[in-house]
Amino acid sequence: MVKIPNYWQSGIGERRFFRTTVSPILLTLLCLTTTCATNAQESPKNAQSIPRLISQSPAPPLTGAVSSGNQISLNGRTLPGTWLQRPGKGGQMTTHLSDGVFRQLIGVNFLNSSNSARQPIQWFSSVTKPLVLTTRLLGAYRYLDISNFAQTSGWEIRTNGNILVIATPKTQVTNIVQSQEPLYASAPFQHARILVDLDRPTPWQVAQGSVIKKIPTPSSDLDRPIPKPTAPPNREWTITLDGIADPVLIERYTPQPPAPPTLLPNLLKQLLPVTPTEPAPAPAPEPLIQQVQVVKNRTIISLSVPFGLSPQVSTVANPNRLIIDIRPDPLEERDITWAPGLRWRQNYVNLGTERFPVVWLEVNPRKFGLTLKPMWASPDGLAGIAPLIQTAQRYLALGGINGGYFNRNNKLPLGAIRRDGQWLSGPILNRGAIAWNDSGQFYFGRLTLEETLITANGQRLPILFLNSGYVQSGIARYTSAWGATYTPLTDNEIILVIQKNQVTQQLPGGKVGETVVPIPQDGGYLLTLRANAASAASQLPIGTAVSISSATAPTDFSRYPHIIGAGPLLIQNRQIVLDAKGEKFSNAFIAEKATRSGICTTATGTLMITAVHNRAGGYGPNLAEHAQLMQQMGCVDALNLDGGSSTSLYLGGQLLDRSPNTAARVHNGIGIFLKPR
Repeated sequence: MVKIPNYWQSGIGERRFFRTTVSPILLTLLCLTTTCATNAQESPKNAQSIPRLISQSPAPPLTGAVSSGNQISLNGRTLPGTWLQRPGKGGQMTTHLSDGVFRQLIGVNFLNSSNSARQPIQWFSSVTKPLVLTTRLLGAYRYLDISNFAQTSGWEIRTNGNILVIATPKTQVTNIVQSQEPLYASAPFQHARILVDLDRPTPWQVAQGSVIKKIPTPSSDLDRPIPKPTAPPNREWTITLDGIADPVLIERYTPQPPAPPTLLPNLLKQLLPVTPTEPAPAPAPEPLIQQVQVVKNRTIISLSVPFGLSPQVSTVANPNRLIIDIRPDPLEERDITWAPGLRWRQNYVNLGTERFPVVWLEVNPRKFGLTLKPMWASPDGLAGIAPLIQTAQRYLALGGINGGYFNRNNKLPLGAIRRDGQWLSGPILNRGAIAWNDSGQFYFGRLTLEETLITANGQRLPILFLNSGYVQSGIARYTSAWGATYTPLTDNEIILVIQKNQVTQQLPGGKVGETVVPIPQDGGYLLTLRANAASAASQLPIGTAVSISSATAPTDFSRYPHIIGAGPLLIQNRQIVLDAKGEKFSNAFIAEKATRSGICTTATGTLMITAVHNRAGGYGPNLAEHAQLMQQMGCVDALNLDGGSSTSLYLGGQLLDRSPNTAARVHNGIGIFLKPR
C-alpha cells in the first residue's frame, strides 16, 4: 500500500486470512447448476440491497462431474485449491485442477498460448516440445486436465470428500551448488545461480518472505563505531521442494553460530595519546544460501537476497534440476489467452534507462459473457478489509484488481463505489474515477457527487459525504449499504433518522464509537450533522418533510451504473493530465516510488488492469513515471488505483504479480465476471 497521510491512508500490514463460511467451489457449483434469474456474483436488482453470500446449503452435483472440492492434500499437507473429476474416454476418470493451483503448488511454468482451450506447460521438460493440456472454463476457474500428466509423473490420486489427495514419488535432493560468480561485485546486480539436483521431478514452490533485519556484530575495539548499513536490507526467499535433501547438504548449509566478540578493554591504547579512529571494515556480505533444512519430508532452501534482486526459478530434465537465478529482472515474458476475451500478459516496459516489470490483464468487454463489477470485502456492509483473493472468490470473479483507498484504522472506504446504479460510497476531494456500463463503454474523469437536502419550505442544505470514512465538518448521509447500524465517527454528532422522506428522530451521537444507531432498511437513511453543521438540527425538527437531489460533476458520470474512485487521474485522450496536488494528495505521496495498480482503456476499446512493481535494481515508479508507463503501453485514458502493498492482480484463484503473503488486505476492488450461459 502506498503511504498517504491521515484519512487517505489505506490498510497495511494486516495479512491474516479470514475463514470464509462458504467455500469457493460450492459457490461455483451453485452458480453453474442454478437456473435462477439473478447471477450469483451480481447484486440483486433492489437498489437498497447489497450483494450477500448466496445460500449455504449443500450444492447439487455438478452436471458431468463425479466429484469436486476446494482442498488439495499434497504429500500429506492440505492446502486450498479447486478441483473436479469427470468421466473421460473409455470410462476412465479424468482429474482437473484449477490452473492457479497447478502453477503455484506444483511449480509448473505456463508457456505462451493464443488458444484459451489449450495450455502448453513446462515442468522438468522441453520448452521447444511442451506438453499441452486441455482447459475448461467453469464458473470462476479455469481447469486443466492433468490426468495424463499425473500418470506420466507417477502420481497417485484419490478423493476424500472435498479433498483431492495427491501423492508424488519420493524424491531425493542430491546436490545444491551455488555458482562461483559473486553476488556482490563492482557491477551492483551481477547474476548468481543456484543449481538443485534431483533424482526425479517433484513439486516445488517459491515464496517471498520478510525483510531480514541483521543485528550488527559488536566490535572487539570499543573505540571503533559500528558501521551503519548503506544499502536497503536483504529479503528472505524460500524455495520448497517435495523431497529429502542429502544430510551432507543440510550440514553444508547449516549456519554456524557467530563467535562471541572479545570486549576486553585495550589497556595499552588507553595509555597512548588519542589518535583518530580508523574506519571499520565493511561487513562481510550475507551468504546467499542461508540454510537448508528438511521439515516433514520437504526440503526448504532459505535465501538472503539483496535489495533489487529476486529469484527466477526454472526446471530442466536430464538431469532433473531446479535452476534458481538471482537477478534484477526476474519477470518472465508471458502472453496467454486465458479465456475468450481475457488475456494475461507480463513483460518489462522501458522508460528511458529504467525497466519496470508490468503484469496485466487485457479484457475485451464486448466479448459475450464478460462483465466488470465493483466488489468489496465485507458481505454485511462497507466496514471491513480482506485479501483480494478472498474477496474475488466470494464474488466468483474470474479476475480482478484492488480498487480505491480506505482508512486502514477503521477499515472504511475513502472514495467512490457505485454498483448497478446504486451508490455504495460517495467520492471525495474531486479525485479521479472510472465509470462503465455492461456494454463495454468507459468514462474517466475527476468526480464529485453533489447531493442537496431539500425541505418542504424550500431550505437547501448540502450533503457533503455519502457512506464515507472521510470525516469532515458538515452533513453526511448513511444508507443501508453502509450496514445495519451506524456508530459515530466524531464526537457530539447529531443524528437524524429519515424514513419515508420525513425526519422521524433526532438523536445525540455522544462520544466516538459509543452509540449504535440502526439504519433504516426500507429506503430510509441517517443524516449526521458534524461540528458547525449541528446547528442545522433546529431547521429539521421531527416531522419535517425532506427530499434529496443528486447529481454528478461532470454529469457524464451519472450515465454509468458502475464507478470506482481512486486517483490521481493519469491520462485523458492520450494526454497525461496528472494533477495530484489538485486531487489533494500529499507531497510525500506524489514523490514516493512504490508498487502501483492502474486501470486504462486503449484505442481498440480494450480494458487493461495493471500492476507495476519495483524497477530492475530499484524501487517502483512514482506517479509521474506511472503515468508515462501507462501512456507507453497504449492507454488512451488511465487512472491510478491504490498501490504499495495493496497492489494485487488476481486471476483464477491466485495472485499473478506477487506472493499472497506480501499483499495487504484491501477494502474494495474491480472484478471480472463470466455470466453463466
